[in-house]
Amino acid sequence: MNPLEEMGGENYLPGVSVDNVIFGFHDNQLKVLLLESKNGSHWMLPGGYIQKDESLDTAASRVLLDRTGLKKVFLQQFHVFGDPSRSKESLIKGAIKSLQIDVAKTHWFFNRFITIGYYALVEFEKVIPVPDKHSTSCAWKDIDKLPPLIFDHHEIIDRALVDMRHHLNYQPIGYNLLPREFTMKNLQSIYETILGRKLDRSNFTRKMLASGILDKKEKLYTGGAHKAPFLYSFNKQEYFKVLKEGFNNEF
Repeated sequence: MNPLEEMGGENYLPGVSVDNVIFGFHDNQLKVLLLESKNGSHWMLPGGYIQKDESLDTAASRVLLDRTGLKKVFLQQFHVFGDPSRSKESLIKGAIKSLQIDVAKTHWFFNRFITIGYYALVEFEKVIPVPDKHSTSCAWKDIDKLPPLIFDHHEIIDRALVDMRHHLNYQPIGYNLLPREFTMKNLQSIYETILGRKLDRSNFTRKMLASGILDKKEKLYTGGAHKAPFLYSFNKQEYFKVLKEGFNNEF
């Protein structure tokens, strides 16, 4: 749970929130979008409370739009975080200090709360990071060089990575991470970064082409013709069909 968005507002459900782990890919690095607390002591995931008249998915999409300016982005619900320890009074007091807000101890924010985690995959260059009213900045951070995070947000990011790695075996990725045209090396680099290990190039290419989600374009003439890699783009119809129905591509 982040931002204490509209604290105490009658339109929001008390004690239930969404947190978005927004991944981007830039310079062969997997990055995550974070908000900086007002006193600069902690960072946090973009998130907020759920309006009484909206679904969980709608709430997560609203948070994503507010922080990135992007619509119709792939969002995957991956876990519910409700351990009683995440609502300890010491953590709540620390969050209040970091966010520099004034909350009475009788407020429902001091009660137990749960958050529903979503992860999103977005094209880095298309994001316009926008802080919320409880933050001083919104910025990308390398996944392996994270700053101090509020509450259990480090755990949420770790769980998002674990679940995303599992999802790679039956769901395609890359559509929201890459430009319209890309090389097979670009796509493989994303998979290797997420998995944290190298993949056999010929085996990866074979699996990707067999899935039917890629359209082959003309060669890139950046060097000798025999060295120029082919360009690819995602076949949207097949991509979203596989995304819905799944495939078996164990890496």
